[in-house]
Amino acid sequence: MPAPASAQRIRETIEPVVTAAGLWLEDVELGREGGQAVVRVVLDAPEDVEEQVDLDGVADVSRAVSAALDDLDGLPDRYTLEVSSRGATAPLVARRHYARAIGRLVVLRLADGGSLTGRLVDVERGTTDADDAVVVTPETPGVKGRPAKIGDPVRLPLAQVREGRVEVELVRDKDEARGGDTAPDGPQGRED
Repeated sequence: MPAPASAQRIRETIEPVVTAAGLWLEDVELGREGGQAVVRVVLDAPEDVEEQVDLDGVADVSRAVSAALDDLDGLPDRYTLEVSSRGATAPLVARRHYARAIGRLVVLRLADGGSLTGRLVDVERGTTDADDAVVVTPETPGVKGRPAKIGDPVRLPLAQVREGRVEVELVRDKDEARGGDTAPDGPQGRED
């Protein structure tokens, strides 16, 4: 009888499939829910890809992961496979998470107990992982409809950031909502 499958064995089995699909295997969890085994797989896009993982990509990889798990000894005959992406509100914990959040409003909790809220403008790669850093332009919300106060960019080594998260913005300013178009309001001319 084969040894029961572990999260590590599942990871080793499916990681080549996920990598071949051009994705990053973020996390694997093996648990029980309602008396049945559950395998949870979380996917992410690699660092050099700006877009998040879409639902079609998750569905395609789910089928490939399921096929790979069919060949893994030690999994129960019946289990539930849940494959998902990290999601927009997942914490920023790796350099690749910050790289994809460039341009977004972030809240950083710092190792010294402080915090910083601002627009993530750059992620610098150091000579070692310990030298990686983020550059954030601080933003303080304006009071009663006034514009936000923008500070000077701050460079923080990632080692000094305890936790980061993206602030979901429903609407930024009017120009950005139109895709950065700064043309005056009113009818637009047409060239024939």
